[in-house]
Amino acid sequence: MNGSSDEQVIQLDGCAVRVVDAPRVASVRERMPADAQVTGTAEVFGLLSDPGRLRLLTALLDGELCVCDLAAVSGMSESAASHALRLLRAHRVVAVRRSGRMAYYRLEDAHVRMLLDLAVAHIEHTKIVPAPESVDEPERES
Repeated sequence: MNGSSDEQVIQLDGCAVRVVDAPRVASVRERMPADAQVTGTAEVFGLLSDPGRLRLLTALLDGELCVCDLAAVSGMSESAASHALRLLRAHRVVAVRRSGRMAYYRLEDAHVRMLLDLAVAHIEHTKIVPAPESVDEPERES
């Protein structure tokens, strides 16, 4: 930056922070979700970050499945699939229906489906950046 006269310095949590566009910074800060919402959102993305759990959720895009079938399609043991599904259920990502000794899981709501659909669509049109230290944006396929 060229040290424009539009820059300001504000105190933020005891640190001096340079601000170039103060009105925009103020507007964004007003719209920033509360800490609890940010933490909850991060937890949901954390749940989606595990490949095994993501396989289970992807399998549920086609509808309800029992734990045995989910284990088979995800390549997990029934015990591992059941453990992952309990975690997802505790965070209201999946719901369970019991029929006798069988447990059938489904996606909890349309929001989960939308997150999965968006993530898959993003990967389908984005090339992986080979070097993690690269700061360039990933290339997009046409």
